[in-house]
Amino acid sequence: MSAGNLHASSVTTAKVSCGGEGYRYLVTAGDPKGPPAPAVLLLHGAGGRPDEMVDAWKKFAAREHIVLIAPELPRKLEFEAKAPQVFRCVVEDARRFASVDPQRIFVFGYSMGGYLAFDAAMFDSEYFAAVAVYGMTINPDYDGIVKEAKRKTPIMLLIGERDPTLTLAQARRTRDLLVKNGFPLEYKELKGRDHNYWADADEINSSVCKFFDANPLPAAKSPQP
Repeated sequence: MSAGNLHASSVTTAKVSCGGEGYRYLVTAGDPKGPPAPAVLLLHGAGGRPDEMVDAWKKFAAREHIVLIAPELPRKLEFEAKAPQVFRCVVEDARRFASVDPQRIFVFGYSMGGYLAFDAAMFDSEYFAAVAVYGMTINPDYDGIVKEAKRKTPIMLLIGERDPTLTLAQARRTRDLLVKNGFPLEYKELKGRDHNYWADADEINSSVCKFFDANPLPAAKSPQP
């Protein structure tokens, strides 16, 4: 296990072993003994990088005193089965660099990262307080994952009206699936927007931050470190 230099409010590169495999991630480091702060796990898209996600969120992190944690995601099909466990492992390791509030650990996933964010919402619903997804839906072949959630994780789903990678019909089907199964959902179709998260990252992040603020993990469900 290794890490980069620690500076207050800096971005630190770290590596952790989860299930016998090493994973690199970035974390905005603060005082690990300071007041607990909310944390957002940032999941990049296919072909993306963790630093792109951190760059898009740094302004909000500084203003809202949020810890950002961005793992480097493997593009391997077999990673999906262990992704929620890896995400928890990475967040717990990030506590070496920043004090994290266990009731306010959130996930934001873009595109492929959104696909994995749905997994986090369903398979580790008592650890992650709320999840936001931009530019991804639940594939009908995997509808069964909604039955895995021990807690109905609040979910925000944002879709560009002109997204060329998926249709509004697909997005609305996912919306209806989540609502039917009792998940608190905030659903938005962004007019004139496509799959490009970066073009409107500030606006999207602002909406996501408000959603996260309103949906901490209930105290009774707060996990132990």
